[in-house]
Amino acid sequence: MKGKNTIILMKLTARYLSSCYSHYFSSTEPLSNISLPPVKTIKSRLGDYTQLIKMRLSFLVVFSASMAYLWATDRHVEPLTIWLLSIGGFFITGAANTFNQVIEKKSDKLMKRTLTRPLPDGRMSVSEALIFGIILGITGAFLLFKINTLCGLLGVSAMLIYAGVYTPLKKITPLTIFPGAVAGSLPVVIGCVAANGEITKGAIILFAIQFIWQFPHTWSIAWLLDEEYNKAGIKMLPTSGGKNKASAIIILLSTFLIIPAGLLLYMYQSAGVNVTWLLVLAGVVFSVFAYKLYTERTNKYALRLMFSSFAYLPFVLIVLVLAKFL
Repeated sequence: MKGKNTIILMKLTARYLSSCYSHYFSSTEPLSNISLPPVKTIKSRLGDYTQLIKMRLSFLVVFSASMAYLWATDRHVEPLTIWLLSIGGFFITGAANTFNQVIEKKSDKLMKRTLTRPLPDGRMSVSEALIFGIILGITGAFLLFKINTLCGLLGVSAMLIYAGVYTPLKKITPLTIFPGAVAGSLPVVIGCVAANGEITKGAIILFAIQFIWQFPHTWSIAWLLDEEYNKAGIKMLPTSGGKNKASAIIILLSTFLIIPAGLLLYMYQSAGVNVTWLLVLAGVVFSVFAYKLYTERTNKYALRLMFSSFAYLPFVLIVLVLAKFL
């Protein structure tokens, strides 16, 4: 009986395959018109998920956490730990960015820069994005908890602060930058905790440096996008006057604070004299760009400040790690 059923199943399978073959390779239909499986659709869907994750931002977070880990380990690197930290951090950040875009779907429709994102463009439903974000968040949290409990708690906290506090406050008050800076600075703490199992003085100092860095970095971007943000009702510049002298002064003062923050590592014996001088020099150069924005108050100098912020943080972290390993 089994043999007979198998033969019937094989005949049905052959008939099905034959019909598929006839559909795709009919001699009466030109090869150029053949409708192959939707490979391009799969590729475009992967592109949509990539946009939700915000790859560059997620990689910057992973870079910060990994470099903090390498700095805090004192050369005792565990491959499994750094793997869990990198993948877990990437997934947690991707989840936070996904939830951010779900919340800001209506706002993104109003800005040219974000209009083509999957949600405002209608290429993806909110429910699909939420499911994707939840899967990323749970997976990322699981991987971070595998390192230690504190890493997991800090990772989940960063995600919740970014998506649940910073994002909705963007339409209410410019003070939203504070919870945003906290969420954006926790990765270096997570990296140090992955290495030491606790929050050390070094972790707090790295947090302070990255926390202060968030202000000129975020505000330089907000200066460039001020008109778009106004259309969407987003309040990011430090004053209600927008791109004025008061905002420029606050940006300048916040950038100056990066210099003494760099000195803290030397004061608490977490960095040597040569490294400290390099950090101070980087802080001075960073501040020069902020000063030029204050004097000129143009998009040209806001752009230069933004690019200098992109250079400052990787430079500091690379110098700290190299000093440990060389």
